[in-house]
Amino acid sequence: MNQIIQTVPNAFLEILSTLIREPSVVGSEHAFFRVLQRELEERGAKVTWYEGLLVAQGNKPESLMFSAHVDRHGLVCTGPNEFQYAASVAGARSDLLGNSVSESLMKKIATRFNDNHVYAYEPWSGAYRGQGKIEKSYICEFRNNLIFELSGLEHLVAGTPVAFRDKLSITDDALVGQLDNVLTVAALVYLFEMGFEGTAFFTAQEEAGKSWRYLLEWFRRFGGSANNLIVVDTSPFPDFKSAQQNHLILRNQDANAKFSSEQTQSLKTRCEKFNLNTLFKDEYVVEYNKILEKKGEEPVSLGSTEMGRIIDASNGLVNGTTLQIPTSGYHTMNESAPLESVCAFLSILDDMIKHP
Repeated sequence: MNQIIQTVPNAFLEILSTLIREPSVVGSEHAFFRVLQRELEERGAKVTWYEGLLVAQGNKPESLMFSAHVDRHGLVCTGPNEFQYAASVAGARSDLLGNSVSESLMKKIATRFNDNHVYAYEPWSGAYRGQGKIEKSYICEFRNNLIFELSGLEHLVAGTPVAFRDKLSITDDALVGQLDNVLTVAALVYLFEMGFEGTAFFTAQEEAGKSWRYLLEWFRRFGGSANNLIVVDTSPFPDFKSAQQNHLILRNQDANAKFSSEQTQSLKTRCEKFNLNTLFKDEYVVEYNKILEKKGEEPVSLGSTEMGRIIDASNGLVNGTTLQIPTSGYHTMNESAPLESVCAFLSILDDMIKHP
């Protein structure tokens, strides 16, 4: 039996350090895809681009399929010295009523980015267009979006993406940075270095709720009779101590659909083989809502994942489950993933490619 990885491999950290420095604002991921293509092809993968999707394949593409979204949160210039939260602009939501999961999250993070340094780039080439600083952020009642006031980027034209300036930090017990979702993207690139021969999908605009559409279109054109997919991502917890309670996060379902019970159980069995602690996020939310109900507070959603959306929309064509790394500081520059969880995640992926 494979031994669990005890320390995060340097090769993986090098990939993550490279990728986290590359901008990938939701809706403007082309520049990141260019870098990702290079990293994958250097490791022997066959890479194909589609709208909103980059597909990397080994010699046995149907043997195992993973998906990770490449987009990260950022801003977009929407007018002269005007900047909005990119996910809302990319999502083109015209029916904002103030009660969606995304809007609830937006209210929580309204002031979270104040004083952060940012930089602008050309969305296709990634060419640098200047740097600035967030002076203020607030929710505009008229546009129902998070608005940012910046200094230093007054020259930008509408449509220019603005990324948070970021780099990977490593503490004694965590990886820290804007990890969602470059952390698992780096893991899938690392898999090809370890001999992965299956298929890895890298999707755009997940934070805007669109990535599943690009993925489903691929399966409708090229999928086989059994399209079993594992979506990898991070999973938010209120604080780092809570994130440390379990090595990995599984799900039976999300707000959209029930996942494959067979694949979910298979992942749980693999985790048990390595004596890893797992938590089912949907069960956690149900119990958490009971506590909120007793306090007279509003319940939280089961969440909407790429996996649930594609299961719901594919009419049986695609099935699967999720495997997630617990983190704290969600959607900030200080999102923290426990080192033990990262090692556990890489161990499970390694076990899957060696023992399908």
